[in-house]
Amino acid sequence: MISTLGRLGKVEIAQEVFLRSQKAGFGNNVYAYSALVSAYGRSGRCSEALKVFQAMKKAGCKPNLITYNTIIDACGKGGVNLKKALDIFEEMQREGVEPDRITFNSLIAVCSRGSLWEESQRVFSEMQRRGIEQDIFTYNTLIDAVCKGGQMKLAATIMMSMHHKLISPNVVTYSTMIDGYGKLGRFEEALTTCKDMERAGLKADVVTYNALIDAYGKQGKHEDAAGLFVKMKALGLIPNVLTYSAIIDAYSKGGMHLEAKQVFREFKSAGLKPDVVLYSALIDSYCKCGFVDDAVELLQEMMQAGIQPNIVTYNSLIDAYGRNNQVFTVNVFHEMQQLGLKPNVVTFSAILNACSRCASLQEASVLLEEMRLFDTRVYGVAHGLLMGSRQQVWGEAEALFDEIARMDYATGAAFYNALTDVLWHFGQREGAQKVVVAAKRRQVWENAFWRSEQQFCLDLHLMSVGAAQAMLHVWLLDLRALLWEGHDLPHVLSILTGWGKHSKVAGDSTLKRAVESHLLQMRAPFHVGRHNEGRLVCAGHVVRDWLQAPRTLDLLILHDIVFPSVFPSQRTGQPETQVLFLQEIHMGDSAG
Repeated sequence: MISTLGRLGKVEIAQEVFLRSQKAGFGNNVYAYSALVSAYGRSGRCSEALKVFQAMKKAGCKPNLITYNTIIDACGKGGVNLKKALDIFEEMQREGVEPDRITFNSLIAVCSRGSLWEESQRVFSEMQRRGIEQDIFTYNTLIDAVCKGGQMKLAATIMMSMHHKLISPNVVTYSTMIDGYGKLGRFEEALTTCKDMERAGLKADVVTYNALIDAYGKQGKHEDAAGLFVKMKALGLIPNVLTYSAIIDAYSKGGMHLEAKQVFREFKSAGLKPDVVLYSALIDSYCKCGFVDDAVELLQEMMQAGIQPNIVTYNSLIDAYGRNNQVFTVNVFHEMQQLGLKPNVVTFSAILNACSRCASLQEASVLLEEMRLFDTRVYGVAHGLLMGSRQQVWGEAEALFDEIARMDYATGAAFYNALTDVLWHFGQREGAQKVVVAAKRRQVWENAFWRSEQQFCLDLHLMSVGAAQAMLHVWLLDLRALLWEGHDLPHVLSILTGWGKHSKVAGDSTLKRAVESHLLQMRAPFHVGRHNEGRLVCAGHVVRDWLQAPRTLDLLILHDIVFPSVFPSQRTGQPETQVLFLQEIHMGDSAG
């Protein structure tokens, strides 16, 4: 009964049955305790599962293999750090309980939840060393961990190795790969994987469509996401909570807030139970269209329904308040802290976006100073870079960038966009350029520079206004370095702002206007493309002549804009040697 109730998510009733069995004198055994641990674990309530686990040992019941596997699995579902799961793993071996395939599968799942792709590899290697056979769940979980770490080449290699073990990839395997490619913006590979799945005789299921809808939504392709949503229903596939969450999120990112509301109504009429992911997606939609009061009402509704808001929920509210009220931003951040929610890199990005909207450098500095009370390291780096103290904080900044490099593409790109924006906005132009170079070296915006024999292209459409302008200088300096080395430029050079004939407002965007204005200030010879208003083009030989002109280098090298009336004593950073910096730009990436 306890196990069945746990599978149904009726954890409180499962606990009642457990307590009743104990009062009746037959519940104090390893099976009852293990069933209750599993019930809590299935619902993601790991802290309660751990308490039952400890109570079991105090009651004199010795955990068996099933118990240990169940508690490690609970750690994976509840987001507990890997160290805690490994401590339990060590304990079971000390107690003479030998781990099996399920144990290792659960450990890899813990790694997957935390995007710890390197650790997942080590657990998998230990599994192989012990001679424990792997199954489809092992490989699917390992591939998921590696994909979440952005290591798609390794994920593809692991998938290929399955054939040597005579394990055929299933729909989950392909869907995981599709999701991984989609989160990195690699749609060609995602679609190719989808076709490979069809050739293997596997039909796309709800998981596959969820991955594709989520991928398109995160890249702003909301119309494609909407088309997939319609198609899956036409094929008789029933959308689940994740489907609705993904399509609401896609509509939100596309500014289609009325459509997001309509989907929520459809969701309710389907009789599905909303979760924190769906509520957070809708709250984000309300926040993005300025309906902050409605978002707060929805927050209250979800809490009254017994659904605890998570960091994603609060990140949306912080971002919304940061658009016009920095005081409320700090209040929401404080409330989040009181609930025990740990800020993440998205929170950091939202705070930086709020800084970009501050009326003055002093106001932005004060906001970051308040944030430093919560996290000295992260906000200390941002404050140091903003105040021009690059030499003092750059070592810490590089360490922070390395941590972010292990996160998914969308999170990393949002962080660099926000950080570069605030630096560019308040005149730290050299710092902004240094940050985008650090991002490019870590393969953020990996398709920003692409080349063919006929054309070199700079793709800015996934960048913020500040990041795009800083990257423009990096690209042009790189082209100049190529000419200096004796290479020639191709027939055409292009700059994509991502706003052309397929956009909702053709030919217009803040990013496009900023890039065009910046090129005009530098007297660069680019002009709007004939058939695509989001593309700026110029003949290669014309750009070559401009780049080699005597005064062009002075235009390309960025200098900080100093605000002498604001904190003059704090702007202590010395400008880096420009020759060394240009070498770093060119040599830091062999692809340009």
